[in-house]
Amino acid sequence: MSTEDTGESITVYSDYVCPFCYLGRESLRQYQEQREEPLEIDWRPFDLRSQKRNPDGTIDHSVDDGKGEDYYEQAKQNVRQLQEKYGVEMTLDIATDIDSLPAQVASYYVAEHYDYETWLAFDRAVFDALWQDGADIGAMDLLVDLATEAGVDGDEIRSALDDDALRAEVREQFSAAQQQGVTGVPTFAYDGYAARGAVPPEHLERLVEGT
Repeated sequence: MSTEDTGESITVYSDYVCPFCYLGRESLRQYQEQREEPLEIDWRPFDLRSQKRNPDGTIDHSVDDGKGEDYYEQAKQNVRQLQEKYGVEMTLDIATDIDSLPAQVASYYVAEHYDYETWLAFDRAVFDALWQDGADIGAMDLLVDLATEAGVDGDEIRSALDDDALRAEVREQFSAAQQQGVTGVPTFAYDGYAARGAVPPEHLERLVEGT
């Protein structure tokens, strides 16, 4: 991100359509609040739908990724348990029909061209639009509106979403995450160690502070 180094950061691999990423970010927020020193997020995009993508980037929902009704029902139960644990209200439990690639492209652009606080405002707005409002975060007009509210030039977002080279760069980030050994999200990484899943704040504290 185009920001000066203001202190420590934790690397977070996530996908906006992952409910556990949303819940994990709430856990991270709770941990951040109890720290004396700031802890910024070094965000890395990850594509949960990579196995279903056509060469042009669209999703082929007919591809069997091994996640059937039983998988999603168990996921919903886990989401509801974590909602209660972290005190989070969510409109959706699962977002199987939403494509997060446009949102990730937009977020990547903002992270590269704006300061950390602007990116963070946009990032939170995308998460909230999906999980609080049930909105389609794959829609260009919505992403432009969210970016504008965060202080980003909307025309820049339109151009970014039409930029094939930028989209390819984001997909390279997905591959890089897999090469780093990331197989699921959220994954929190710090100083050579990692925690996967929407782990509680005390777990993140142990990861970062070793306590």
